Amino acid sequence: MAALFGAMVGIERERKNQMAGLRTYMLVCVGSALTIIVSAYGFMDVLRADNIVLDPSRIAAQVISGIGFIGAGTILFLRPQGIVKGLTTAAGLWAVAAIGLATGAGMYFAASVTTVLAIIILFFLQLLESRFLIPFKQRTLKITTSNGSKSLQIVNDIFQDTALTISSCTIDKRDQDYTLSFLLDKIETKHLKKLINDVQADDNVQEIVWK
Repeated sequence: MAALFGAMVGIERERKNQMAGLRTYMLVCVGSALTIIVSAYGFMDVLRADNIVLDPSRIAAQVISGIGFIGAGTILFLRPQGIVKGLTTAAGLWAVAAIGLATGAGMYFAASVTTVLAIIILFFLQLLESRFLIPFKQRTLKITTSNGSKSLQIVNDIFQDTALTISSCTIDKRDQDYTLSFLLDKIETKHLKKLINDVQADDNVQEIVWK
């Protein structure tokens, strides 16, 4: 059951080519289920003594904190772009660990409902987010160029563009590269494509990141 629940969530992550995919989610869920089973039933021979008391939640509780080490390994901070990736994957692993604990404890209904909710959150809500929420979010445009004078020209051109609403602008110089970061309140997709096409046409522009 735990393998099935973990696979259902893992397939969704595998489809998006995330760092933690089908096998990772299955292993986390199955391992969590085994942990709670061992915690609850693995010491039955010891409990025969009158002075021994067992708390089956103690070992299982370590799964919730221990899964943080795996989750932390999936979170990446991409330094040049200033982008954090992997938070959703880490949260998914944490949720799958809880699903495995519930499955191992025999709470199949709770585990199955949580699995369905996790799939809805990871897949269907992303569709709604991209359609209704992203157009109202602040977006980041990062442009990397190897020419100092060109970077100033790009900044000047973007600030003069009346179709853009700019909240902030930073320039980061590393070695011979200049990374220009613009925080935009809103921008139409059509105008964004035109802006990127105009910028990338310059040979001095090395990278453009839009998030």
